[in-house]
Amino acid sequence: MSVILLLIPLSVVVAGAFLAAFVWAVRSGQYEDTCTPSMRVLADDVPAAAPQIRWTQGQGALSAGGGGGEESSRSDRKS
Repeated sequence: MSVILLLIPLSVVVAGAFLAAFVWAVRSGQYEDTCTPSMRVLADDVPAAAPQIRWTQGQGALSAGGGGGEESSRSDRKS
């Protein structure tokens, strides 16, 4: 029985906190535009360019990016 005397005021405080958070959200404009975010998903966006993957000779591993570093310029000059 003594637990109920603790839980009822605690639940009223938690409900008051949620009500205060809801009132703050409405006053700050969180619910003003509910249509645009759902329509933004359907809009066609230009996809970002995929990074170039190239094989580097000296390391035996793939590296992202298209930069021709010092090693690739040395291997190109062998003649």
